[in-house]
Amino acid sequence: MADVNRGARPLSPHIMIYKPQITSISSIFIRITGQALIVATLMIVWWFVALATGPEAFAIATWWLTMPLGDLVLGLSVWALWYHLLGGLRHLYWDAGGSMEIEWAERLGWACFIGATVLTLLTWLVFLFV
Repeated sequence: MADVNRGARPLSPHIMIYKPQITSISSIFIRITGQALIVATLMIVWWFVALATGPEAFAIATWWLTMPLGDLVLGLSVWALWYHLLGGLRHLYWDAGGSMEIEWAERLGWACFIGATVLTLLTWLVFLFV
């Protein structure tokens, strides 16, 4: 029979006592960036549909996508794309059995954040000067 006299002990790590680690934060960010990429994809699809629909619809879509909020969403989507890609490569490496030690898992988590930021800046520079 289950012990019904557990007292005030939590059943699982609670947000008040659990210290976030880079591996857990990285995992959460992979999920968030995956969902954010869906939003960015829908925005780009809307732009293509507006292009096929006619000049008025295309002008409206272009206005929305080039206003500051649209620029921000599409700009951050570049970071999300790079982060999601690097996180996927990290998981693929782990699935192959590589670097399962805690120190290496933390290093790979930081590498995803830093790598995505550097690659995003490089991508923006390429698009600004080409």
